Amino acid sequence: MNVAIVGANGYSGVELIRLLHHHPYINMEKIISHSTQGKNILELYPHLTNVNEMTLDKMDVDQLNTIDFLFLATPSGVAKDIVPELLNKGIRCIDLSGDLRLKDAEDYEKWYKKNAAKQEVLQKAVYGLSEFYREEIKQATLIANPGCFPTATLLGLIPALKTKMIHPHTIHIDAKTGVSGAGRNASLENIFTEVNENIRAYKVGEHQHIPEIEQGIRDLSDEQAPITFITHLLPINRGIMCTMVAELATKTTTEEVHEMYKETYEKDRFVRIRPIGEYPSTKEVTGSNYCDIGVMVDARTNKLIIISVIDNLVKGAAGQAIQNMNIMNGWDESTGLEQIPLYP
Repeated sequence: MNVAIVGANGYSGVELIRLLHHHPYINMEKIISHSTQGKNILELYPHLTNVNEMTLDKMDVDQLNTIDFLFLATPSGVAKDIVPELLNKGIRCIDLSGDLRLKDAEDYEKWYKKNAAKQEVLQKAVYGLSEFYREEIKQATLIANPGCFPTATLLGLIPALKTKMIHPHTIHIDAKTGVSGAGRNASLENIFTEVNENIRAYKVGEHQHIPEIEQGIRDLSDEQAPITFITHLLPINRGIMCTMVAELATKTTTEEVHEMYKETYEKDRFVRIRPIGEYPSTKEVTGSNYCDIGVMVDARTNKLIIISVIDNLVKGAAGQAIQNMNIMNGWDESTGLEQIPLYP
């Protein structure tokens, strides 16, 4: 299948190149970038020498006649204007930006500070949280790939919410991310001397992933409640850790919760439930499409604690996009995604 990547010059784009290089059913036909068109990808990423030495093309829908499938790894505000033309040409798409995730256009404009996509495009897009929307993804021509924080958070929370185990209005999420989550564009907050040996909270109460998480909670559990969501920047390249705390609605034990989580994800290739008393770290999923989850009931405070980790560039972006592509094509879900995490 001939594939193109729009935004191949960014971190998510080059991660798509890395992962698709090992995919047996894919031919990388085009890599596209507005800001770096005409450059060889090696000028930006020398590590691709002898792997991928393609030139970055400009975006021209009329030049995509040979493309079967397209990934949009663009900044927010770009994909919504391109997607309608692509769909009209019969090209199936996965959008890794936030343009199509929120079904309410007003929510998008409030949180992203940009004009929203047309309602018919928003309705056509299937939310690509692979483990919970498989049947919808199989039939889709357009996928809104989830954000990195929502992926880690929803995979951690949904089993407890679906079983009515916790009170939704008590959910507190402490979220931490590596610097690559901000993209490759330079900014003062992300230079070495600002990030190194430092931890900083940012976008407190204002993060654009808040409405996406709340939408996911509502759609997957029929529960509606505002969450407390606080993000922090860590001095690491990759990784997300979300620590979620919520008040228990039923009397239960760590053993019962642990068994329920294992049963929920027993058929899911990329969600791993850690043994009781063990909790995941970001290093244990680096470079992989895994989401590792640990759970614990704190009987003293009547709280459930859930710790979820992913690689923000893989399960939080490119890896989940490829997982969704596999589902859409009826291929084994793990095709091209069997990488063992990098350690140390």
